[in-house]
Amino acid sequence: MSDSRIPTSYMTPGNSSFADFLAASAPDLLPSRRALAPGSAAELAPHGTTIVAVTFPGGVVMAGDRRATMGNVIAQRDIQKVFPADEYSCVGIAGTAGLAVEMVRLFQTELEHYEKIEGTTLSMDGKANRLAALIRQNLGMAMQGLAVVPLFAGFDLESGIGRIFSYDVTGGRYEETSFHSVGSGSMFARGALKKLYRPELDQEGAVTAVIQALYDAADDDSATGGPDLTRRIFPVVHIITADGGQRLPDDEVAAIADRVVGGRMQRPDGPYAELEGGTR
Repeated sequence: MSDSRIPTSYMTPGNSSFADFLAASAPDLLPSRRALAPGSAAELAPHGTTIVAVTFPGGVVMAGDRRATMGNVIAQRDIQKVFPADEYSCVGIAGTAGLAVEMVRLFQTELEHYEKIEGTTLSMDGKANRLAALIRQNLGMAMQGLAVVPLFAGFDLESGIGRIFSYDVTGGRYEETSFHSVGSGSMFARGALKKLYRPELDQEGAVTAVIQALYDAADDDSATGGPDLTRRIFPVVHIITADGGQRLPDDEVAAIADRVVGGRMQRPDGPYAELEGGTR
């Protein structure tokens, strides 16, 4: 006769971390616990880039291009790289796509589990710390070429502002000011944002800035995909304010991307940044 009793681990009091519960009850389900053969596995799985985030008065915008690559091959043209973490935060993935998506799902469950157990939501700093712990657990995979380096952003209900956090492969957490980007095209995206970003940008201006930055990243980085006008594939854009987060509808993103591409027909290197005194 089979034993149908609930496992002891399900009845044992613990903390509010779902990842800790999973590590104790079913560690083989954690991506970081999977055994790999010696050597680098970096070329065996699709990688995703590039993610950008920008704060504006009243919120934060995060956007990601849609291309995934495997070596010198385009593995997917319409991958989603930006996901809601909870009602007031989102996470963008860069690195090994499959592991990154699993980490995002685990992070989403982690935040939901905490809310159910504690009866309240984590603070922005608490969310950022929980994501850092998940990244730290993946260090063994990262050493074999399967790194995941996400970008986290959200609206802080306590301070009333949008905040951005970046990470390294060891789980190091760093709060960024105004804007940031991760992924292979991040250097070019940040260069674009340095000239386009203004603290007084409104929501539409912030969305336009991140799409301009992704266009510049795609212009110089082969792993980053620009707006695909033929297939009508455009960046995924999330906006988070005091009212919560939402994915910007594809038709609205397309309209802004069409304007950006149209402007590049006249000025391929992008709009000029205003210098001090209004000189262009």
